[in-house]
Amino acid sequence: MNDATSGSGYVERNREQDFQRDSNYINDRITADGAGGWPVEPDRYRLVVARACPWANRSTIVRRLLGLEPVLSMGICGPVHDKRSWTFDLDPDGRDPVLGYERLQEAFLARDPQYSRGITVPAIVDVRTKSVVTNDFAQITLDLSTEWTAYHRDGAPDLYPERLRDEMHEVMQRVYTEVNNGVYRCGFAGSQQAYDKAYSRLFTALDWLSERLVDRRYLMGDTITEADIRLFTTLARFDAVYHGHFKCNRQKLSEIPVLWAYARDLFQTPGFGDTTDFPQIKEHYYVVHAFINPSQVTPLGPDTANWLTRHGREELGGSPFGDGTPPGPVAAGEAVPAEHGPGGIGHR
Repeated sequence: MNDATSGSGYVERNREQDFQRDSNYINDRITADGAGGWPVEPDRYRLVVARACPWANRSTIVRRLLGLEPVLSMGICGPVHDKRSWTFDLDPDGRDPVLGYERLQEAFLARDPQYSRGITVPAIVDVRTKSVVTNDFAQITLDLSTEWTAYHRDGAPDLYPERLRDEMHEVMQRVYTEVNNGVYRCGFAGSQQAYDKAYSRLFTALDWLSERLVDRRYLMGDTITEADIRLFTTLARFDAVYHGHFKCNRQKLSEIPVLWAYARDLFQTPGFGDTTDFPQIKEHYYVVHAFINPSQVTPLGPDTANWLTRHGREELGGSPFGDGTPPGPVAAGEAVPAEHGPGGIGHR
């Protein structure tokens, strides 16, 4: 069975009706030395995202924290898609102003006219040929940190410290399998047995994360890293979508004290909350997943104003950007509408 999912794969189930993500991505890399044929160059590539998608949200956060906006442009798809593709329906005339495409699918077909896998975000497109270079979401953000260093802003944080990488990969792997993918494993379970197992795995992992974060401000210590970014995008969607829509309902995030304080700490840090669009997130999940929500009615709640309440995590010490500095204002044309932020109830 295949059905479109959120941004980064397709629903696949095995005989036990467990959800399995199709992760066969185009894994070309854009590197400083251009060894694979795709050299890092300013203004050559366009990052295509959807604010609704947690996998794409990672790349928008990393791009903003590193200050890559002047050299890597960004196209933003709307919150819903059909079985063919994400579309640029937020842009004038429904076309991306740089690529000229109505659908992201066109960039994949420009690379391979026979392409038949998932049309996923984030994707990086070569502006010259208008063909997709990669949609390998996990590698994209790591390469932004390690291969694009010549274009990082002054004061950019080190999101992927070499001395922490071995431990980081262990943490990020568990976050991915048990939390990022775990919520989907609950939501797309095809049997009670599969759901029960997925539910147990998810909350076991959330309990482990709570314990890890009791006495450290961030997952790897005193500063933000890629690991925090990968966890944040799932936590940001938890109460709005995963608790109800995906039946991840042992507790709301706002009822898990340590994780809730940690998530608010990140949300209130430049680069995190200012890339989070709650109405688009809800519209995507409740409309696109019609096999879960046949009415496609999108809930008005929850009230997101609580994301701005005091978190107290600064008492643990540390500094979000270490020896670096926060990013500046959001780039022109990329701000989340005020009514889509904390406390807003705006809908498209």
